[in-house]
Amino acid sequence: MSTTVQDTTTRRTSLADSADVEVVNEKHEKGQYVVKNEDFDVYGEDDESSDIKYRTMVWWKAAALMLAETVSLGILSIPSVFASVGMVAGCILVIALGAVATATGYVIGNFKLRYPHVHNMADAGEILAGPIGREVLGAAQVIFIVFLCGSHVLTGLIAFDTITAGASCSVVWAAVTAIVCMIFTIPRTLDGISYLSVASFISILSAILITMIGVGVAGHQGTISVTANLSFASAFLAVTDIIFAYAGHVAFFTFIAEMKTPEDFPKALYALQIADTTLYLIVGIVVYSYTGEYAVSPALGNTGHVLRKVAYGIAFPTIIIAGVINGHVCAKLIFVRIFRRKGSRSRHMASHTWTGWLTWIGICCAIWALAFIIAEVIPFFNELLGVISAIFASWFTYGISGIFWFHLTPRERRWSTWGQRLQTIFWGSIIAIGGFIMVAGLYASIQSIMDGYRNGGFPAPFSCANQAL
Repeated sequence: MSTTVQDTTTRRTSLADSADVEVVNEKHEKGQYVVKNEDFDVYGEDDESSDIKYRTMVWWKAAALMLAETVSLGILSIPSVFASVGMVAGCILVIALGAVATATGYVIGNFKLRYPHVHNMADAGEILAGPIGREVLGAAQVIFIVFLCGSHVLTGLIAFDTITAGASCSVVWAAVTAIVCMIFTIPRTLDGISYLSVASFISILSAILITMIGVGVAGHQGTISVTANLSFASAFLAVTDIIFAYAGHVAFFTFIAEMKTPEDFPKALYALQIADTTLYLIVGIVVYSYTGEYAVSPALGNTGHVLRKVAYGIAFPTIIIAGVINGHVCAKLIFVRIFRRKGSRSRHMASHTWTGWLTWIGICCAIWALAFIIAEVIPFFNELLGVISAIFASWFTYGISGIFWFHLTPRERRWSTWGQRLQTIFWGSIIAIGGFIMVAGLYASIQSIMDGYRNGGFPAPFSCANQAL
């Protein structure tokens, strides 16, 4: 056990209608962190005897969920990133940011194993900074995921408009997408959604394959640049697109919490990172090689008129399912928070009660209603998503893992060997990089919003205009 913990005592506490739960009081170097009654492993020690069983995912199902959640929309922006920064810089950014995302994901897994009761970023925030940390990170996670859900509503709208050639008002398609996502979010466990995630991955893989074949058949349409001469704002917008493509870390705690064997999380993480980095490189290189500076985002818009419709039709399952996974994680955070605070969580979380189901369905409806409103009301949604990604993805995917590492590593060990010194410098740099990405990403995104207003490039709120690519 870490030497940071100087005194550890255990006691047994009986919670309302639930099995006994082990509670640990820990005295740290700085201050006192006390694990309270509500801070036990949220699914309890009696999960296998419950009506609703949460801890049922094996590692490959977790990997499928992570792939579906991360790759779905992230991969669609990669060719346009290569068009912005050039072939060499694009490859370097994808590989470097992917490697760092692997390391930061591994630290998140270690943090969860060290503190088994952690179910979401709010729980981690409480360990780091008490009640204030809990509220700040919890709110940040909810806001970020709701905006991610909004991006799926917007992408679904674009898909419908492309497939139907704008046969109906765009607002209708946005509402249809939100309703479908809400319905599929209702299953209470991630294991129940994991089977859909396999279909989601096959869907996006097939759509991207069609896109690559389509641009190959069309032949070279533009010029390829090894490097690019861009303004700082334009270049960093491309960087934030890649960061968004690796922004699955926000859901990792929830995924691990529902794994049968949390120690297997590294297997799922490595499967995710090998797959998404490889796919991003292949798609970026192939599509950019044929489209050059004309590469657009989403990438499915790079094909001809007919193939574009086919690609969007095949990609529609991943647009829905990946959104469902994000919505489920957000709903689960709120659901767990409600019943933890009431003390009646075990009965309503583990059994089919009216209170439990009505609360769960109400949360799912609220999340997707908000996602729909955000996607329709804000005329510069894509640019605002860049702002949200800069603020939150920079920390959830990168910076906060550095803070986790320092929390897990005793001060006296950080400089004990050359290896430890290098790790300390590395993780300190990760925190600094997270802060830099946030500031630079905010600048680039706000600059893009200002340019959009100057050029009159934003649609009106709740516009029926055809948004097909």
